[in-house]
Amino acid sequence: MNIQRQAKVAAVAELKEKMGASVTFILTDYQGLNVAEITKLRRKLGEAAVEYRVVKNTLASRAARELGLEGLEPFLEGPTAIAFSSEDPVAPAKILSEAMSANKTLKIKAGVLEGRIIGLDDIKALADLPSREELLARVVGGFQAPLYGLVNVLAGNLRNLVNVLDAIRKQKEEAA
Repeated sequence: MNIQRQAKVAAVAELKEKMGASVTFILTDYQGLNVAEITKLRRKLGEAAVEYRVVKNTLASRAARELGLEGLEPFLEGPTAIAFSSEDPVAPAKILSEAMSANKTLKIKAGVLEGRIIGLDDIKALADLPSREELLARVVGGFQAPLYGLVNVLAGNLRNLVNVLDAIRKQKEEAA
């Protein structure tokens, strides 16, 4: 096997591994972005533990086929970069949607969420979801709300008792 072929086989294996290990990956068309804009986007994605790589369409298509992701080939045309996230399924969608609204030249082609191909509308819906931390805070708030209500009810009874005792004290002072 010649050196170029070995490099391509290694690249396909690496892409297949990244695609398989990712909870979400999103294909983008980066044409029209300059180096500074791509670097800024990569840095922002990197802060969220998302890797952004420019890929060759034929190699990405082959890796997708080997993973059993049929139907991804139509999106692998023109310049393609993929944002891989192995931890947070929402992070790449949020960051890329923000970048797409800020820079009209960036386009989202499609994505894969847990082995299922999703379109632009699904990616936008994913981007609109609250973050994991916000969802956890809402759940904790939901558990705490009844406890706060119970505390207020119990405190209300004690407050009423104190008010009644204070009124009795005032009556006795006036009578004396």
